[in-house]
Amino acid sequence: MNLLLPAAFVLCWSSGFIGAKLGAGSAPATTVLMWRFLPPAVLLLLFATVLGAAAWRGLTARDVGRQAVIGVLSQSGYLLTVYHAIQLGVSSGTTALIDGVQPLVAGALAGPLLRQYVSRRQWLGLCLGVGGVAMVTLADATAGTGAPWWAYLVPFLGMLSLVAATFLESRSRVRVAPMVSMTVHCATSAVVFTALALSTGGAKPPAELSFWTSVTWLVVLSTFGGYGLYWLILRRSGVTEVNTLMFLMAPVTAVWGALLFGEPFGPQTACGLAVGLAAVVVVRRGGTSPGGAPARDTDTRKAVATSPYGA
Repeated sequence: MNLLLPAAFVLCWSSGFIGAKLGAGSAPATTVLMWRFLPPAVLLLLFATVLGAAAWRGLTARDVGRQAVIGVLSQSGYLLTVYHAIQLGVSSGTTALIDGVQPLVAGALAGPLLRQYVSRRQWLGLCLGVGGVAMVTLADATAGTGAPWWAYLVPFLGMLSLVAATFLESRSRVRVAPMVSMTVHCATSAVVFTALALSTGGAKPPAELSFWTSVTWLVVLSTFGGYGLYWLILRRSGVTEVNTLMFLMAPVTAVWGALLFGEPFGPQTACGLAVGLAAVVVVRRGGTSPGGAPARDTDTRKAVATSPYGA
């Protein structure tokens, strides 16, 4: 189970880049995102009303409002920038590379913001992961796609938005059930993207099969699969470990692209994937001692980053 959850998370999360590419040619980003979140929001709200009422007991309006803000940051802000960047011409590989910087940013901020320090071995793994991601996506990032230079700044905004959501959730003292947070986040994003689509005249979905294929793909794999597993692993394993898995997104996205779109998968991609896997192993082993206890660095007083919710 310890390996199945991370593996499923990596596959489902990386599928979002492919889904964005599937939908990019058939409709504007706001249209794709509106129809990505409306169906799951309705289903989750119905489930919460009929079967999940107990999970909401004890939550105040402030708790729900906090989850709504987290949803705006982690879904609305993050996904809008990713989709917009791809539609501007930034390739999915380059977007994945920029998104891959997130673990280093989160690791650097975990100490001062959460007092969850990263060991020196984990820092080694984090840096190794950056190198692996760069190996996979460097050629794509420097090839030139016709996108304006400022388009490459857009994914950085999304990466920072997801980092902010991660820390806002980690600093919360109220334990919120994953189903509750998922419902609030999806409902908030549905409202945000519906408003944006209506204001830009893009609420009507196109009739193309590719559009509905991408929407179904995104709802099942990315929203319920990737996003749900993100918060589950965050609570079980902490900020550092869940974000270290982000290093695998660029190489795995390259595999998805090779299988679905015939994109090249050469030796550089294979080496980058191997380095990314090595980075995950280094970080995971750097968080525990041989006996299973949290590792400690006596020079820097750093301990492995763990979620305040615990397992």
